Amino acid sequence: MIIAVIDGMGGGIGSQIVTHLRQELPPHFEIYGLGTNATATSAMLKNHANKGATGENAIMVSIKKASVILGPASLVIPNAMMGEVTPRIATAIADAEALKILLPILPDNFELVGLENKPLMLLIKDAIGILKKEFNIK
Repeated sequence: MIIAVIDGMGGGIGSQIVTHLRQELPPHFEIYGLGTNATATSAMLKNHANKGATGENAIMVSIKKASVILGPASLVIPNAMMGEVTPRIATAIADAEALKILLPILPDNFELVGLENKPLMLLIKDAIGILKKEFNIK
């Protein structure tokens, strides 16, 4: 199974997701660290993503192979992350067949109603719990 972790900016969220996936999942799961920029990709590779790729085309091609896409919800908002999420990236992620597990981290001018405000670490643990439940991983 391939899990695509996508992040931008400095890659801090993506690198934390990769770290927790490595701790929680069996080693045969393949993790792709896909960055909207090289810094984000590098951060995920340093935290032991199996493969890394950078940029719009790399993200669009790589997510076709993924069973799961993990990252901040801003990935499906065109021009989010200070313009790093292109409209084509947002559309490709939204249209992908993969299960999308998105953390409620959004641009300042977006609010989601009804969500509990949790620290990032708990959001990541919740996301991994959903992944494990969906694919019957113990």
